[in-house]
Amino acid sequence: MDAKIRCPWCEGDSLYVAYHDGQWGVPVFDDRLLFEMLTLETFQAGLSWITILKKRENFRKALDGFDYKKIAQYSSKKVQELLSNQGIIRNQLKINALISNAKVFIETQKQLGSFSNYLWAFVDYKPMVNRFEKMSDVPIYTELAVRISKDLKKRGFRFVGPTIVYSKMQAMGMVNDHLVSCFRHAELSNPTTIPLTTA
Repeated sequence: MDAKIRCPWCEGDSLYVAYHDGQWGVPVFDDRLLFEMLTLETFQAGLSWITILKKRENFRKALDGFDYKKIAQYSSKKVQELLSNQGIIRNQLKINALISNAKVFIETQKQLGSFSNYLWAFVDYKPMVNRFEKMSDVPIYTELAVRISKDLKKRGFRFVGPTIVYSKMQAMGMVNDHLVSCFRHAELSNPTTIPLTTA
């Protein structure tokens, strides 16, 4: 391990460190990737994030590369196939929500041009930069996450409670919740140097 100071939640696992260093908190504007992140957050509900990260590639293979247009057309036969896939989280409620969310995702795109436009409008298209010094300072969710959660639910999305929504906001860079001591905080606080994630 190098000498860089990181958020303590990623320490101890190389996969976690790579995710922290390269993806977590990087602004995402690509709809396909936003759907992937929404899907992974859905399946993460009640589980640890590292569990999902370790199964991410399995999910990608099982879910047609997170192609929401294909997922929206999944049949009951496909659902049974997913329920028998030991490489992913086999939860029928979450799998049903996946398909339902894909349909609503497409509908939201039709209404607003893109899902990215919809989400980023909540923060005026600019990441919110927080300055937390320790993990206990970082909230589980915020008033904005509650507002977004309510709007998502109104549109028909499932598994989008405030905690899941805030986790997604952190992951997709709507908020910079790297601790101020973490080397990524400064890197992601300058909007002129923020790279767009392509993971």
